[in-house]
Amino acid sequence: MTLRVLTRYHLELLVRSQRWLGPGLAYVVLMGLGVSAGDDALSAAAFSAGLLVPVTGWLVRAAVGAEPPQSRACLVAAAGRPRVHLAALLAAALAGLGLGALGLAAVLLVGSGGSGPAAAAGVLATLVCVLSGTAVGAVCNRPVVLGGYAVPLGLAGVVAVLLVPGSPANAVVRALVLGARRHEPGAPWWTLPVAALLAAACCRVAVAAAVRRGG
Repeated sequence: MTLRVLTRYHLELLVRSQRWLGPGLAYVVLMGLGVSAGDDALSAAAFSAGLLVPVTGWLVRAAVGAEPPQSRACLVAAAGRPRVHLAALLAAALAGLGLGALGLAAVLLVGSGGSGPAAAAGVLATLVCVLSGTAVGAVCNRPVVLGGYAVPLGLAGVVAVLLVPGSPANAVVRALVLGARRHEPGAPWWTLPVAALLAAACCRVAVAAAVRRGG
């Protein structure tokens, strides 16, 4: 069973189980409250991207816990534990990207100053923040963190990723906010490969923990 098939299965499972509703509705409601018609497109895109960090982390939590234990055991026997867990992480990331794409499209449609450079900066911020949220979700949920510590650690991870200077999510969101003030879209492209490496490393840790602990 290929990783592509497994990822599609986990996406379908995430939708059917309705576990996406919590993070999805939270994103939609907060976007509705925080973004208005005529807002600067860059600042609105920064707001949208920042929301994607906790939302994607929440989607990871939903995806890794969506499958019943009996069904998961059969899938692990057929495809192997590493690929099964990695597919769940990829499904959550794709769901986050889907939400982010819809949010960015809405921002560019109703906001002011939605030029080509602003759209490019918004796409960059969306990708970086989804990758950052995936990284946080991967290492702050089962099987890396068990029991009641997952939620507070996940929240702490989200805060750190968004507020610690030098983190990709912090850098790209700040660049968009500053660009909105100066009317000069800024796109720190270095943040994308760094966020991708961070997400890959965290997913690797999560997959290794799944193999070791049988999560």
